[in-house]
Amino acid sequence: MSKSFVVRRRRFTALAGAAAVAAPMVAWGQTRWKPDKPITIYNPFAAGGVTDVHMRLLGEAVTKILGQQIVIDVKPGAAGTLAPAMLLNAKPDGQTLAVMSINTLRYPHYQQTNWNPLTDFTYITGLSSYTMGIVVRTDSPWKTFQDMIDAGKKDPDKYNYGTSGVGGTGQLMMIEVEQATGAKFTHVPYKGGAEWMQALMGGEIQFIADAAQWAPFVDDGKCRILAFATEQRIPRYKDVPTMTELGVKVVGQSPYGLLGPKGMPPEIVESIYQAFKQASTEPKVTEYLAKFIQVPWDKNPAEFRAFAEKYYVDVKPLLIKAGLAKS
Repeated sequence: MSKSFVVRRRRFTALAGAAAVAAPMVAWGQTRWKPDKPITIYNPFAAGGVTDVHMRLLGEAVTKILGQQIVIDVKPGAAGTLAPAMLLNAKPDGQTLAVMSINTLRYPHYQQTNWNPLTDFTYITGLSSYTMGIVVRTDSPWKTFQDMIDAGKKDPDKYNYGTSGVGGTGQLMMIEVEQATGAKFTHVPYKGGAEWMQALMGGEIQFIADAAQWAPFVDDGKCRILAFATEQRIPRYKDVPTMTELGVKVVGQSPYGLLGPKGMPPEIVESIYQAFKQASTEPKVTEYLAKFIQVPWDKNPAEFRAFAEKYYVDVKPLLIKAGLAKS
């Protein structure tokens, strides 16, 4: 074998390797979908809440990437499923999208709907995941999670707790806590974190069992965390135990992502996914999520759909056990 042939072969191999690495980026750049008008995203959570602000920050970044304004349209209702339901009559052209809370995968099990979460939507990308916990005001007589449980046993249904809706992660979390401990509390659903924080501070409820929109109030000394519904302790609050550590094996799973109408072309789905993936790394976005102890939940279209299909099946026994669904 000649020396010149070896040199040419090595050069070809190097070029081929470089091309393979660059290929996905070039392909996306060449086939990137360009919207010709503003994109509307229906948000199932209350205006001014963490998810609403998160989506607006993402929207600002995606506007620059795709060259069209992202309009966040707040549509709370139906336990967080009204926004996805509005996609049923939308064209699959990428111009109309919706935020999907995990309750979209629970709601059809206990409430009749005119949509199916696995067949009526296009899964685009996972966005973030809430950190769930139990929080009281700092002047609460309950200093520990056990204090709360003891009170709920002694005076069943006397104490109220707030969540973001019926059938949501917060309520399911508390149903599991009640079943595991024998305590009993009264559930009061709200449209979002702004409402239930106001209710807590005003004394309408005694505690919150939901996502960490309460974190700034804890940091300001107005609230106290009794326990996290996470698998491991949160480094930022390393002295706060998990429920599992305290003998109550409850973990609150509550991610959310982005959906489109069914039948969206793959190139449009890929372009939107890549745009939001890029936007999710913006410092303004990551810093805001960190404020509320949220973490990025990056799922590509295939991974997001796979998660949905599995969770939709896995969650039904829990809903039946909670008395929200029938077998």
